[in-house]
Amino acid sequence: MTNEREAVTVEMADRVAIVRLNRPAVMNAVNDEVRQGLTRALRRLDAGDDAAAIVLTGAGERAFCAGQDLEESAAVDTVTLAGWLNRQHAMYQAVRDVTKPLIAAINGTAAGAGFQMALMCDLRVAHPGVKMGQPEVRAGLASIVGSYLMSLQIGHSLNQQFSLTGELVDGTRAHALGLVNDLVPQPEVLARAVQRARELAALPGVALRLTKQRFRERTQAGFEEACNAGIRYQLECYATGEPTRVMQAFLAARGKTRKE
Repeated sequence: MTNEREAVTVEMADRVAIVRLNRPAVMNAVNDEVRQGLTRALRRLDAGDDAAAIVLTGAGERAFCAGQDLEESAAVDTVTLAGWLNRQHAMYQAVRDVTKPLIAAINGTAAGAGFQMALMCDLRVAHPGVKMGQPEVRAGLASIVGSYLMSLQIGHSLNQQFSLTGELVDGTRAHALGLVNDLVPQPEVLARAVQRARELAALPGVALRLTKQRFRERTQAGFEEACNAGIRYQLECYATGEPTRVMQAFLAARGKTRKE
């Protein structure tokens, strides 16, 4: 297993690599360390022979990934935004590019970027208590990449509802909507995800790889367009100052709560 102080760790379980987002104190929120660590880990595991399949999960019990690190997001401005989102795009593309079976073990909240990463995995395993969704609008950001990814899973009406309201759904409803493939008790999430990974890895490898490739080909143009549109729309959002104000207010309230 890699150093537990790293933002992303890897553990092998009989040729299934368990990749953990490892910032439990901030609900495994995505920052540059996570982006770089996850991209490196996925590319190495996919290119090597040690792992036949990969499970992506979060450290601790509170969160799979609660989205972007708000301290980092609040510091972004219109000058640095494009580079920041392009680095995010590169991490997402690393998830999409995995040719081996890739299962999300959703152990807790999967919101924003975390929800999007889960949607990019081949299958998703969760428990009834998880919360999932796209809360970007509540932080003053347009829901662009997330709304595109949801369009591959659910219909327009629900997509519009979740994108516009920013509401989160629990695991039971997510399963009913098809956003989650397997719903199991909380202690069984990781084991079921590993089982799913092994089942897929046992299938004829070329057929599985090419099927994944075809899904990627069918959606790549739309994904690229959404990422490019995301830069345009978030530039407009950040130009108003609203995202920064909302996120700074949240961080201040969180800091006050911790002190109390």
